[in-house]
Amino acid sequence: MKRILMALSGGVDSAVGALLLKEQGYGVSGAYMRTWSHETDVFSDCPWRRDRDDAEAAAQHLGIDFEVVNLVDVYRERIVSYLVDGYANGSTPNPDVLCNREIKFGVFLDYALTQGFDAVATGHYCRREVRPDGSCRLKEGLDTNKDQSYFLAFLSQEQLRHAVFPVGGVIKSQVRALAAQYGLPNATRKDSQGICFLGSIKINDFLEQYLPESPGDIVNAEGQVVGRHRGLHRYTLGQRRGLGVPSNMDNEHYVVVGKDIERNRLRIAFDHHENDDLYTSEVVVYGLSFIGCPLERRVSLLARTRYRDPAVAIIFEPLDGLSAKISFKEPQRALASGQVLALYDGDVLLGGGFYV
Repeated sequence: MKRILMALSGGVDSAVGALLLKEQGYGVSGAYMRTWSHETDVFSDCPWRRDRDDAEAAAQHLGIDFEVVNLVDVYRERIVSYLVDGYANGSTPNPDVLCNREIKFGVFLDYALTQGFDAVATGHYCRREVRPDGSCRLKEGLDTNKDQSYFLAFLSQEQLRHAVFPVGGVIKSQVRALAAQYGLPNATRKDSQGICFLGSIKINDFLEQYLPESPGDIVNAEGQVVGRHRGLHRYTLGQRRGLGVPSNMDNEHYVVVGKDIERNRLRIAFDHHENDDLYTSEVVVYGLSFIGCPLERRVSLLARTRYRDPAVAIIFEPLDGLSAKISFKEPQRALASGQVLALYDGDVLLGGGFYV
């Protein structure tokens, strides 16, 4: 009997995932990955204690073994440092994507394999498909409104071989119905929002603990100083709210169009479709990662520029083994450095890269 270690987050998706695996006859155990430790000051709302308790309650209800796997140190080293360094350097990192590669299907998978498990499972809405030659590919979740394949763009083939996504073939309403039918204690718990480990804590409140205030000028398209910012790390490309600069009388709105790191200046302009600083038809991505064979020729594909954004038509043109030029059929808005572009062939996730 295949043994699977289910990553129980405390939410309903992973709990129902464990339920489905148990019903299918697998040997299922549950584990909560502890990745955060602060409990005071701004971090008092960190949800990890409630998450752990809800995960344990679900495991007890299902009659499966449960443990807490402490990954605080490695998470701080690989994810928190990446997040803070990214913002300090003027980019907008995506820790959830990296967490899946480095933590859930990295050190957590390694731990599971050393404990005699055959695979790890998560509550992601996506589908793994094993091909006749034994290789695996990853497809969008059946519930396209909840599809989370974007966050798995950096998985390797070897990681995918040991991954199971039990709720990928059902829709969210069915997950809720199953949770209620089997009396799971977290059946009505709301879905989590925001960065994986911060819960309801705002990113700027978190960054204040690591990055000092660094005020500078806000300049408009003509280079005129129109305000002051508190630190470039507090802003991202396309941001409209919280700029502290009033818009004009024609109901046009200022948005962030760039960061001048050397002069510590935040550049803003009105949100026009023809604004070359905000809308782009071409972008270079780096740090390319592919689930299967790397793409080595010019090809037409689909891509998601951000989670929740619809897939758009692109031309993929490799520059070297780790970077490529992406040409969009329609100009795309506010592609911030450090964020992730996920590549698709239809509903099959191929891989992804970071915006330069």
